[in-house]
Amino acid sequence: MRQRRLMNQINVVPYIDVMLVLLVIFMVTAPMIQQGTINVPSAGAGTPPPQAEAIFIEVKADGALALRPGNSGNSRPVRKDQLEIALKETLAKNQEQPFLVAADPKLDYQKVIDVLEVARSAGVRKISLVTQNTSPQK
Repeated sequence: MRQRRLMNQINVVPYIDVMLVLLVIFMVTAPMIQQGTINVPSAGAGTPPPQAEAIFIEVKADGALALRPGNSGNSRPVRKDQLEIALKETLAKNQEQPFLVAADPKLDYQKVIDVLEVARSAGVRKISLVTQNTSPQK
């Protein structure tokens, strides 16, 4: 009588079928995943930067820019192409002048990044973002 030989090969066809089914499932469900939103202008309680001598760069909801020294109420409107010149004039008086960027929360974040890039190219060394305190008041 003949002895049967044992088959010592792995059949990979079922594994390929399972992988193709998983691939189709991921391809169908990937576009349905909802994108999350990030509210960047909010932050927890922290030590505020020195605001008495800082100059505020205000970015309004419509993209208009203004410079406001310290906590005074008078802000000077500045066009986008004149911002770098105004910052260089201020830095000529004090090289370590701190600046704070106060942007409208509804503003596209790219506009804030553009203002930060202009400030960096003007030579600003100390710049911070003004945020809202979301912790409850005591």
